[in-house]
Amino acid sequence: MFDLTLLGMPDLSVFQYNIVDNIFSMTVATMGAAALFFFAARSTVGFAYRPALLVSGIVVAIACYHYFMIRHSWHNAYALTEGGGGYTGTGAPFNDFYRYADWILTVPLLLVELVAVMRLSRNKASSMLTRLIIAAALMIGLGYPGEVITDPANASMRWVWFGLSVIPFLYILYVLWVELTASLSTQPAAAQGLIKLARVVILVTWMVYPIAYMLGSTPAALEAASGGGGDASGIVGLQIGYAIADMTAKAGFGVLIYFIARAKTSADAEKGIGLNDVPQIAVATA
Repeated sequence: MFDLTLLGMPDLSVFQYNIVDNIFSMTVATMGAAALFFFAARSTVGFAYRPALLVSGIVVAIACYHYFMIRHSWHNAYALTEGGGGYTGTGAPFNDFYRYADWILTVPLLLVELVAVMRLSRNKASSMLTRLIIAAALMIGLGYPGEVITDPANASMRWVWFGLSVIPFLYILYVLWVELTASLSTQPAAAQGLIKLARVVILVTWMVYPIAYMLGSTPAALEAASGGGGDASGIVGLQIGYAIADMTAKAGFGVLIYFIARAKTSADAEKGIGLNDVPQIAVATA
């Protein structure tokens, strides 16, 4: 019943096909480069913050693989028309499930990396992660049935699943905003500004996902997705929106996690904590 592949691929202009292909290519490169950076940068932060960067690297490495497969599937699903004026479906399905497989793995890990760099108490961190991971599973699980609906006649059910998925989505944003705000007083001054920025980055980047979903839910987009020949702009917008959101929410947010870890490492060194973790920071604070 739930097969997240598009069999009736809508015709695309050369520009529409290439912009999606190029954004997929950029996403693969961004995630791959970010993975190398996060793994290499672990030695520049204190031991207490290295798990956060390890998780950040794992997140973008997983995303790099899945976007490579998404782009490969995109290539297989389309062929340039004989006159070269556009692209038409080859009959091979475009497998968009790679993206949901990615989210199933990476969204919980994104929450783990944030909690890890905050260094909350064990009980508070455990309680927070339990709530957030359950909400993330519900968000993804409830969004999936709506995403596979491409028949315009069932558009109302697509919106029902969207509404159900938004409930845990908003809960996650609420918990993160409240918990990050509450933790500010316990964080070093050098990291407080970065944590405030992290709240905004989470809110802005995550809001792109429902916007992209809505672009793919217009009557024209559903008609195109079902092979009815409608305007494919919504489908193009959905693919671009999801890719941009993933780059910013994973690679971009990971860079912010790194800066928070660096700031907290320096603050610890000023207190004489972890002086042997990163010698160059110890020398700079001496």
